[in-house]
Amino acid sequence: MTTSQTAHSPSPPPQPPVAQTPGPRAAQFQKLFGDALKHTLRTCSYSKFSSCFPTPAKYAPQTLTSIWQQITTKVEASAKKEFEDIMVERDVVAGLNELERLVAEAKSRQNSGVEVREPPHTLPPERLFLAHLAPYLTQTETELNAELKRLQSENEELMDGIQSQRQERERLVGGLEFFIVDLERANEIMNSEVDGNGVRKELADITSLVAR
Repeated sequence: MTTSQTAHSPSPPPQPPVAQTPGPRAAQFQKLFGDALKHTLRTCSYSKFSSCFPTPAKYAPQTLTSIWQQITTKVEASAKKEFEDIMVERDVVAGLNELERLVAEAKSRQNSGVEVREPPHTLPPERLFLAHLAPYLTQTETELNAELKRLQSENEELMDGIQSQRQERERLVGGLEFFIVDLERANEIMNSEVDGNGVRKELADITSLVAR
């Protein structure tokens, strides 16, 4: 008795787990964030910060330096923590690593001139999911990069605006100080005239006239 055997696609070998160690794209993305954060913190240098508070900078520079260091450290730590939370929540490293693998695989096939397609039903669900997720991850990476650049630009404009306002305030305060100095000098002159020999002489002249 002859039995016919139907050929079936072989079961796919188990796919290796996606490494959580950042690959080139993930590492570049993290570096981009780090560079953007450093640039933002550099725009808030101590010289700019202290120019907003000239009196403490003059009379209590150590205290003002400590406050500036605490603020910049807290901003840096908060930004890094929020970035890491987003990376973990969205599983960005694994997604970008898988995207890196898919791109490298596609380039390898293109360079070899041989197109090898695996039957979709032999692919594991994770790989199918990530294949559909790859365009979204690419778009998300692009949007995040654009958002980082936008925030960086806004921060620079904000710092420039604050600096301009501080300079204008210092100019007005300087003019007011000169005005106060002029008033004080005028007051001193008036007091010297009232309390000086000029008034005494006038009183003496009036007294001598009355005595005649």
